[in-house]
Amino acid sequence: MKILLVTGGAGFIGANFVHYWLQRYPADKVVVLDALTYAGNIANLDTVKGNENFTFVHGNICDQSLVEYLLAKHEIDTVVHFAAESHVDRSITGPDAFIETNIIGTYSLLKAAKKVWLDGDAVLEGHRFHHVSTDEVYGTLSATDLAFTEDTAYAPNSPYSASKAASDHLVRAYHHTFGLNVTTSNCSNNYGPFHFPEKLIPLVITNILHNKALPIYGDGQQIRDWLYVEDHAYGIDLVLQNGRIGENYNIGGNNEWANIDIVKTISKLVEQEFINNEELAKRFPTAIAAIDKNTESLITYVKDRPGHDRRYAIDATKTNDELGYQPKESFESGIAKTVQWYLTNAAWWQSVIDGSYQSWIKEQYS
Repeated sequence: MKILLVTGGAGFIGANFVHYWLQRYPADKVVVLDALTYAGNIANLDTVKGNENFTFVHGNICDQSLVEYLLAKHEIDTVVHFAAESHVDRSITGPDAFIETNIIGTYSLLKAAKKVWLDGDAVLEGHRFHHVSTDEVYGTLSATDLAFTEDTAYAPNSPYSASKAASDHLVRAYHHTFGLNVTTSNCSNNYGPFHFPEKLIPLVITNILHNKALPIYGDGQQIRDWLYVEDHAYGIDLVLQNGRIGENYNIGGNNEWANIDIVKTISKLVEQEFINNEELAKRFPTAIAAIDKNTESLITYVKDRPGHDRRYAIDATKTNDELGYQPKESFESGIAKTVQWYLTNAAWWQSVIDGSYQSWIKEQYS
């Protein structure tokens, strides 16, 4: 039995991981630590709130004393560290939060783990600190470059990716200097349920339903490898179970798509859903373009953002060969599930978009 501390467990990827873990390992205990900033949503964890093996703690990873208390109180042996500022656009307009959370926050977690697991009277031999990172630390690729491997040199191009690269190095250093049992995974772009609506895929879906413009940076030919979020949780599971201490593992979806093709694919899927289900026109009367089967008319090209990386692609050969990892969802199956989830869970994303959720958070946790 494992006892996990999941940082950022109320966020998009973290919450999906919590659901995955409690379903797959019902005897394990999971403690979630989340500051409930704009991207953290306690509603993401509604279905596990009644689980006796689940505990939620509202707090910040920069609070080292709180982390030490949780590690000791709950006898935690595994940290899975998702908590991060992750939106590149926000890192351009306000990088300070990214330095604070992604670098200082990770450093605080490492110090707490070292103190509780290594510096006490009894060393916790079976401990694990798993750090969740991104393919963006590797920089950008041309159309003909080989995909990123774990040996690709770091070359971050945004304040976000630079802060994640720094955190990766700190995790590595705590292993080589102090003997902390660490692993790191670098993932490609995730998508799926609970994805914050400012990100590309949920933005396209919700904007179609509101009949708003679908903004495309530059020429829309930026290429990303897309990973269904549950496949990411599965990959982390394999790393935790069988990954070698001190190693990095790439987790990808084997799905390279240009942004403009993503938008057009989603547009067609939403239109087809409206054709298949006449009730959707009643539930989403503002979705005029979807009702009229003309969603691509909403596509609007806008000025590219500064330093926009052209292409990311993950080579997950190491993870496949060592751990037997293969994504279970194709992009076609995963995106269909994602569109269906957003059509079914309008109350969730609408509360995020209109800000009512954040008002509730302030009332509950201020």
